[in-house]
Amino acid sequence: MTLRKVNISILIVAVVIFLLVIHHNFLSLSDFLRRELSGIPLGLQPIDFIPAAPQSLTDEGNDKEISVVIAASDERLGGAIAAMNSIYQHTRSNVVFHIVTLNDTVDHLRMWLRSTSLKNMRYRILDFDPRVLEGKVQVDPQKADTFKPLTFARFYLPNLVPHAEKVIYVDDDVIVQDDIVELYNTPLKPGHAAAFSDDCDSTSSKVAVRGAGNQYNYIGFLDYKKETIRKLAMKANTCSFNPGVFVANLTEWKLQNITKQLEKWMALNVVEELYSKTLAGSVTTPPLLIVFYKQHSSIDPMWNVRHLGSSAGKRYSLQFVKAAKLLHWNGHFKPWGRTASYAEVWEKWYVPDPTGKFNLIRRHSEAYEAK
Repeated sequence: MTLRKVNISILIVAVVIFLLVIHHNFLSLSDFLRRELSGIPLGLQPIDFIPAAPQSLTDEGNDKEISVVIAASDERLGGAIAAMNSIYQHTRSNVVFHIVTLNDTVDHLRMWLRSTSLKNMRYRILDFDPRVLEGKVQVDPQKADTFKPLTFARFYLPNLVPHAEKVIYVDDDVIVQDDIVELYNTPLKPGHAAAFSDDCDSTSSKVAVRGAGNQYNYIGFLDYKKETIRKLAMKANTCSFNPGVFVANLTEWKLQNITKQLEKWMALNVVEELYSKTLAGSVTTPPLLIVFYKQHSSIDPMWNVRHLGSSAGKRYSLQFVKAAKLLHWNGHFKPWGRTASYAEVWEKWYVPDPTGKFNLIRRHSEAYEAK
């Protein structure tokens, strides 16, 4: 009887030791995973991964990856699809799309890509959690539905494409009509983290945005009555730039901590309201203007022919539109609403939604613009 008790005691001790070893190994694994995931910030989690480059690209020596970042919200998903299709069809380079979206759009986006002619396109889907913007963006509780968190995805490029040295960012309301590699090869001056198209130098410059006055210089975006803005000693008549299309040197971006700088000015605006009261355009522009004041390179203006969405009328000749390398429907009138100028050009690159959901959005958009 005594021997039996001893054996039971030994067995219990052995089981306890075994459980302690398992517990220790589990904790070690948890620490390892925390260390591995610590480099991924809140709100930027990969969902789909990139397949191998097609053999035709590697055979031709075009295997250098051209990273293109685009945001894709559900109500504008057709725009992102058309933009990517136009880029994909105009290049033989190894383009990889990094598509930033919200969690509730992922299934719709994935089905659209996998069920259409875009199924062979290389892409990576990233889920953007709006919590990453807490304390940095002022949201009116009565207009919460107008808050568009994906417009700020461009601020987090090194997190979205951590291993790239250079990326292109494009808005979802563009159509590309030439090989995107030309834009990618835009030379950036030493010390410059990005290249934009200046508003004053562009072919589509000095356009009055409805309700915003002359919104092609700094005073159209920033409140120069505020001491914080005046202390920066930025000339109010400095030409602004459009952040809907740009090339970024991510090595410089990281060195200069651009993302942290942008977040700083976003947070300050929440407290001090530094943006212009007449601002009618994107709220992403003011912090970019501050951070990149006289510290950015320029892209060819034909790679951002914009204001196609500022009115329903045709601003440019058909000949000029055909010559443009990138068309940009920034403004109220979007090409998927059909009332925008040269919507038929956009329609050529639109791939129909296999779910039919975006067709309903288009009809609603048409009705809204007709008012």
